This record gives sequence, structure tokens and C-alpha cells, in this order.
Amino acid sequence: MQTTSIHFKANARRALADESLQRSLTRMRVGFQHKRAAAAAKLPEFETLRDEARDLKDHVLEHLDFYLEAFEAKVKEQGGHVHWARDAAEARQIILDICQAVNARTVTKGKSMISEEIGLNEHLQAHGLTPIETDLGEYIIQLRQEHPSHIIAPALHLHKEDVAETFHQHHAQYGLTRKLSQAPELLSEARQVLRSQFLAADVGITGANFCVVETGSTVIVTNEGNGDLTQTLPKVHIALTSIDKLAPTLDDVTLLLRVLVRSATGQEASVYTTFSSGPRRADDLDGPEQFHVVLLDNGRSAMLGTEFQDMLRCIRCGACMNHCPVYGAVGGHAYGWVYPGPMGAVLTPQMTGIEQAGHLPNASTFCGRCEAVCPVRIPLPKLMRHWREHEFQRHLSPRSVRYGVRAWAFAVRRPALYQRLSGLGAWLLKRLARGRGRLSRLPLAGGWTAGRDLPAPSGQTFQQQWRQRGGHR
Repeated sequence: MQTTSIHFKANARRALADESLQRSLTRMRVGFQHKRAAAAAKLPEFETLRDEARDLKDHVLEHLDFYLEAFEAKVKEQGGHVHWARDAAEARQIILDICQAVNARTVTKGKSMISEEIGLNEHLQAHGLTPIETDLGEYIIQLRQEHPSHIIAPALHLHKEDVAETFHQHHAQYGLTRKLSQAPELLSEARQVLRSQFLAADVGITGANFCVVETGSTVIVTNEGNGDLTQTLPKVHIALTSIDKLAPTLDDVTLLLRVLVRSATGQEASVYTTFSSGPRRADDLDGPEQFHVVLLDNGRSAMLGTEFQDMLRCIRCGACMNHCPVYGAVGGHAYGWVYPGPMGAVLTPQMTGIEQAGHLPNASTFCGRCEAVCPVRIPLPKLMRHWREHEFQRHLSPRSVRYGVRAWAFAVRRPALYQRLSGLGAWLLKRLARGRGRLSRLPLAGGWTAGRDLPAPSGQTFQQQWRQRGGHR
């Protein structure tokens, strides 16, 4: 997938002017946030589980080499194969080689952000294979030749009418020419079309939410049956995942599932939670003849031991973007690459370079909502600040920003001067507000006040109020 993160500002302006997208984002803000809050409230131990999930992921990352080798050994013991991919190119070639070895022509796919990350569909098509997305949202956007706008709701940006028009255009080749208007009809037609694709597929590719070291299993968490059909009907199942998805035991997976599903969709449990352990045995009724796991690095091992290691705890629930006011205003496509929202603002610079993605960690008010809802307590605002520091140190930030930071640093190292300047600023902003308590327009801050009011200060700084109270609360 080609990145357009460098054009984030232009992308965001287009998104803000897109009335259809704005209606879709309004539904998202109401649905995901309320459901997550309700699900968490029903589980008294939810905050404790978040702490345990964080500690578990930290433990795995501290011993990642051991667990990766143990997982590989267990997969082989189960009759499967493990392939190591250093980058996207290696992962694409590994999968292509597996497909060509069985003379595959049709490949069904479950939802996988890793396959988006490596540009898998385009690579398979370039070599004569036909990849078919089978997750409903992914199937819709594949027909439209678009990329996901959300990691768990790929077609979030679309409306029912958009889907109806897309199906009407693309399903005529199957003799389905009636223009549909109701969601159940659209769903039924998609199932009818995809059924033949499931039966024709030579290879099925899924992602993996977790990889269980204890059993050598991969786990997918879905609300559609397409994932199960993708990995049981074809003669070859390929699970494509990243090296950070390991869980030592089945008990550990249970812990992660309890926080994942509630954070993602507000459910107590997803409709399908499927464990795959090796190829079909002699007494199995169904299943693939071959089972392959492709473990992708693609810059993740370089994050170990750095200030960005916490990001490897991510379990891809989407809660951070569901609660992010920036994502809620511009949607996922504005971010310009695979991972949108706060998680994308940290991952994209790591994988595509801060030169390409420097706008993303700057597109945040640091309100902290992303960290507040993350099921594994990733300090996303802190990680975005680290990227801002990297950008500043490499002189990649705009000259006005660099000069502004230097001026601030000069003042803050001189407490008396800083207090005088901050006091003058608080007094001036209060005067400009003219008793209204807010500023609807502010010189040099038009980008902020064009979309929202700025609360006016009381006229006194914290230090001034502290002295007035004699140093007491």
C-alpha cells in the first residue's frame, strides 16, 4: 500500500469537507464508545484485567526470542510449517511460493491488517492469482478498490446506499441484476457470491489475533463465519501474523480475549473464536492438508528495547481510534497508510519513516482518551511525543515550530522570565475573551479556533494562584 501520510493535512481537509464521511463518523462515535463503556461497566474486574494484560504482554516482549522459538517448535510438532519474514517483500514471496507450489489460482482471505501492510493482494494479482476478501467489509472495499478506513470495521466510511450501488455494479456478472436497498438483502447476496469462491479456493489466508505457544495454535476472533470457511475448506491454510502476537498459554489467551472483545466491539465475547492447530489429522472431518504460519518482523524487532517497545503490546482492538477526536473528525483514510488513529501515529513513522509520517504524531491534542481506553495500557500520547522529539532533533519539523520550541526552552530555563511571560499571556487572553470565558478567534491559532472555541484562562497563572493561597491547595 502506497503511503500518503506526508499529505495528511490535505487529506484531512478533504475529509472534513466530505459530508458523507462525516455522517458515517458520527455513527461510529456513538456506537463504539457507548458499547465499550457498557461492556466494561458490566465487568467489575475490567481495570484489573487491563493491568494483567499489560504485564503479560510486557513479559512476552522481554522474552520474545524464547517464545518465538518455542512456538515454532510446537507448530512443527503439530505438523505445520513456520516461515520467518524480515520485511514485507520476504513475506509476499513466501506466500507466493506456497501458493505456486500447489498451483493455486483462487485464494480466499480473512481480514488481515498484516496483509494490507505488506501489499499482498496486489502482489498475488501481479502473479496471476485471484485473492478474494471474504470479510464483508473487506469484500466491499475490495470491489471498490479502496483500503480499510478502520482496523475492525474496514468499510466504516460507507453507507448502505454505497454498498447497494457497488453490488449492483459488480454482481451483474453472476446474474444478480436486481438493485437492492435493504441490509439483509445485501448480506444475502454477498453470501451467495462468496459461497462459490469458498468452494473454489485452493489456498486460504487468515491473520491471527494471537499465537499460542503452549499448543502451536493460531487464534482468529471474528463476528462472521468467513474466517472458519477460509481456513478449513482450502487444501492450504496460511496464517499471516506479526512476531508480537504471542501468548504463552491458553489461560493467557483467555485473559487477552476478555479485554480485546470488550474494547473492540463492546461484546462479552465475539461470535467466533477459532483455534487452528496444524493440518487436518486422519480422523478430522475437515481442515487443510497444509498449515503454514508466516511470522512478519517488518521493523518490530527494532522497537524492542527502545522508547517505542510499549507499542508492541497492541492487540489491534481499535479502541484508541474509536475514542480519538482527531480520527473521529477525519476518518482513517486521511492518515494515509494501513494503521490510522493514535496507534497509526506511532506505528506508521516506525514502518515508513518519520520523513513520510511526521504529520501523524503531530495530529493530536494529547487529550489522553486513547491511553485511557487502551486494554493493554499503551501510553500512546507519550509515544507520539517521542516521535515529535525525533522529528525536532532531525530538523524535520517546520522552521516556525523549531524556533517556537527554542524560544519556549529559552524562557522555561529562566523561571522569573517564564512567570512574567505566562502571566502576561494569561492576562491578555482573558482580556481578549471579554468576559465570555472562551475565544472564538485567536491570532496565529486559526487552525484551532476554526473548528472549536478555546477556553479562556482566568487571568492568573497557576504560580500566581498558588502564591495567593500561601502554597496550599
